[in-house]
Amino acid sequence: MHRMLIIVPLTALLLCGCVVTPADRVVVAPALPGYVELEIGYPYYHQHGYYYYYDNSRWLYSNSRSGPWTDLPRSHYPKETRFKGHRGRDHDRDRDRRDYDHDRYDRDRYDRR
Repeated sequence: MHRMLIIVPLTALLLCGCVVTPADRVVVAPALPGYVELEIGYPYYHQHGYYYYYDNSRWLYSNSRSGPWTDLPRSHYPKETRFKGHRGRDHDRDRDRRDYDHDRYDRDRYDRR
């Protein structure tokens, strides 16, 4: 009986020494909005004290712009990412067609004089 009184507290003390707590808490940045527009040549986005970096359809985040960078969970990705000043091919083709039509109209108009 006396032996049990010594073993139980000793075992509890040894088990408490084996518990390991992580040194760093895991913090995930807030989700990005559904639509993000970035500057061409500047793939950074800042929101709520976090920096987000866009790299080939992959998002990373950090507390500072110099890093260290951590992968952003896919559930936090925006639905659409665009670049300011970058137009799609269809838009450029339509603009070129409009310019051609205007030039043709101007040529026809001046030829009639």
